[in-house]
Amino acid sequence: MRFALFLALAHLKRRPLQTALALLGIGVGVAVLLAALSLTNGFTSGLVKATLKAYPHLVLFRLGEELPPLPPHPEVEASAPFAATKALLVRPAEGSRGPGVDFATLVGLGEGGEALYPELSLKLEPGGIYLGSALVQTLGVYPGEALFALSATQKRVRLRVLGSFRTGNFLLDSGYAFVDLQTVEALSGTQVQGYQVRLKDPWRAKEVGQALADRRFFPQAWQDTQRTLLEQLALQKRVLGVLIFLIVVVAALGVANLLVLKVVEKTPEIALLRAMGASRLTVGLVFALEGAILGLGGVVLGNLLGYLLCLYLALRPVSLPGELYFLTRLPVEMRLADFLQVSAASLLATLASALLPLSRALGVRPGVVLR
Repeated sequence: MRFALFLALAHLKRRPLQTALALLGIGVGVAVLLAALSLTNGFTSGLVKATLKAYPHLVLFRLGEELPPLPPHPEVEASAPFAATKALLVRPAEGSRGPGVDFATLVGLGEGGEALYPELSLKLEPGGIYLGSALVQTLGVYPGEALFALSATQKRVRLRVLGSFRTGNFLLDSGYAFVDLQTVEALSGTQVQGYQVRLKDPWRAKEVGQALADRRFFPQAWQDTQRTLLEQLALQKRVLGVLIFLIVVVAALGVANLLVLKVVEKTPEIALLRAMGASRLTVGLVFALEGAILGLGGVVLGNLLGYLLCLYLALRPVSLPGELYFLTRLPVEMRLADFLQVSAASLLATLASALLPLSRALGVRPGVVLR
């Protein structure tokens, strides 16, 4: 083993430029892959965080005619009874301004509703409404002005605009509005539908929902209603990872090419070693160790470069156009699992690329070569 390691290091030192380029190729591929995954993680977390600004972590729909009290749970930060309905919002024409009309989902919140969405700074009051920022632009309405909400049953309620909110999720900003619970009941005749719940850890919504259901509620976690969004983001990360991983594969093929050339160059030496008593295992181990050293060195270098690149992007984030994206800067979120998975896959790809030169080295017949 020590003899094989000595020969492997001697071979790599003999051609320092080729060795450095092989290490750099793997390192750059790993670094780019880690940076891309970290940026994708940041974008996903930013979108989820934006969505949950105005979307409940957990909804508990009542199953009976009466709304039972909500059982206590250590994960629950806030809860409030709610009712929701679709309505047509109309701002009457005034002066030179034409009317503004759009559909929206009115979410009526009962006592404690403001605590469900602390980032929106809601201060609900009877006859008041908070509109999404895109909905405000569509209606052309300003705080303090009046508009009318019309339901499918032809009921009409006059509302005063208390303010607006912006989450960054266009579907919410363009189609959601918050009112008090009595407004929804008066507009549509809908009784309280259950509870909206805010949790300390939103990712535990399914678990908490099952614990609170207790045959009196039907739980609906935000992961279920936003499943399409989460699946699209996960697919985007997988596709991006596979495409950029091809850089590592190309670098691994470069390692294979380097080792094949070494086998061709060292064929007489391999034959001489075999004639002097070295076993096939020892000869094969030399080239296997070369592949392992290049792979491990490239992965370590790639992790270091990837970490430094992520730190740079965190300090100097990539700017995004605010009119197209909900984020003005692309955040970075490094995860240990990504570093471990990328390192393992890259190392395996490099070791696999070393199989061809290893088989050529094992196939050298000393009698034929020395003759």
